[in-house]
Amino acid sequence: MQPNDYQPQDIPFTQSFTPYTTEQLQQWQQQYSPDTFEQMQQHGTVQQPVTPEMLHQWQLQVYQWQMQQMQLQQMQGVPASTSNKKLKRINRTKQPRRQRRGLVRIIQLVVILGAITFIGWFILDNMRGSGSATAVIEIGALGITYRGDALIVRNEVAYDDEGVQSIEYVALEGSTVNRGNVVCYVYSTGYSNKEMITLQDYRDQIKNYQQTLLKSEIAPDPTMTRLQSAVVDQGLGTRNLVQGARGNLINQEKILDMAITQRQNHFRSKYSKDMRLNRLFDDESTQKQRIDSWIKQRAANRDSIISFYTDGYEHALTPEQYDKYAPNEVRAMINGQRPEGTSSSRGRTDIYRLVDKKNYDVLMLIRDTAWNPVEDVTYKLMLEQFSNTVVDARVKSFTRSGGELLVRLRVEGDVTPVLYMRTCQAELREHTDSLMVPVAAIYEHNGVKGVVLVDGEQQIFVPVNIMQQDRKNAYISAILTGVLKSGQVVKLFY
Repeated sequence: MQPNDYQPQDIPFTQSFTPYTTEQLQQWQQQYSPDTFEQMQQHGTVQQPVTPEMLHQWQLQVYQWQMQQMQLQQMQGVPASTSNKKLKRINRTKQPRRQRRGLVRIIQLVVILGAITFIGWFILDNMRGSGSATAVIEIGALGITYRGDALIVRNEVAYDDEGVQSIEYVALEGSTVNRGNVVCYVYSTGYSNKEMITLQDYRDQIKNYQQTLLKSEIAPDPTMTRLQSAVVDQGLGTRNLVQGARGNLINQEKILDMAITQRQNHFRSKYSKDMRLNRLFDDESTQKQRIDSWIKQRAANRDSIISFYTDGYEHALTPEQYDKYAPNEVRAMINGQRPEGTSSSRGRTDIYRLVDKKNYDVLMLIRDTAWNPVEDVTYKLMLEQFSNTVVDARVKSFTRSGGELLVRLRVEGDVTPVLYMRTCQAELREHTDSLMVPVAAIYEHNGVKGVVLVDGEQQIFVPVNIMQQDRKNAYISAILTGVLKSGQVVKLFY
């Protein structure tokens, strides 16, 4: 306990001490304090050393003297409030001093803790910088990304026709068709719905006349009754499939057509001598031939994917000639300009296209004339659109012109993700093996970056090229070939 921390109530009044006169106590209280005694003792201005016991005794006697003065004043009729005010004034002079001393101690404690922390960090930093931390050079996969614009080239053929008025699609968009399958019906110019109305009118007349002939029969015809029942049964079966029943609707339609044809042939055979019925059948046949002259049936000539959406590039970007385009021509097509003489001829309309299921090509323009891709090497290619497509792409060839690098890539895989994609943004990623060290191993000496190779007691600075760097690792290559290799130890700098 320090002298200034002394509390008068800590020592009983019965404790013995050196007595002082009343005049001495008044003079000391006005001129000195315990702090003053300590400072005088440190500077040697006090002839007799002041011990803590002497200070305790002095404080205790001052306190006892004050109490005696208060009692004397009360006995003499002096209001106690006066002495209380004086005592409070004395206590107020002591309390700020104690608060200041407490604040000073807190500040000193904070300064001491900060100094200890700084010294510890300084020692640890020096220990790290002295080479106590090392790392081993490893082999890492370096990924370099090249961005650019891509033009998709599919192995597809567009089919067109002239004088097209309308198209009746049979195959489903994006479905797989086999060779010989009917994909659509093309109606030529000149055809109108009036022709179909006329054909239906002939058929209604035949139907009504047939019902008249059947009603005029005296004896029932068992064959006609059987054929009629077959038509009704197959018609009900077709309706059930349309409403959701399980089965093959296409086969059911073929069976229904066959039943109708058999009934019709029997009817024509039975009433072959009826002139009116024969005339109606002839009018129907003539109208059908007239309509067929305006309708062309188109069938697939190979197994492929059918699509009825074309963009006009199918005639220019063919597997036979797409690799002949220069970078500036590819740039023009990416910007929307179609090559001259490669679209459909005047007056002809694209109807559909057949696309091979596998393999397609990509023409990619990269604004990086310093990079030389390696032919027949496979890279990761990401095509950016509504949903990114990442595939393996093999370099077939490349051409550099006009500040752009044109890379021709072959993708061996499903064409479905790019069936409706022609141009897009793309990323080509090159993955190669490289030496990898922690970022803390990079040291700069005289403006040159490198690593410090640790070989026993010897430390050698080796300049390097930093090919790529992230928060954790740096991918490097030595400027001098063969100096660095995997497994060597390098120094870390923090």
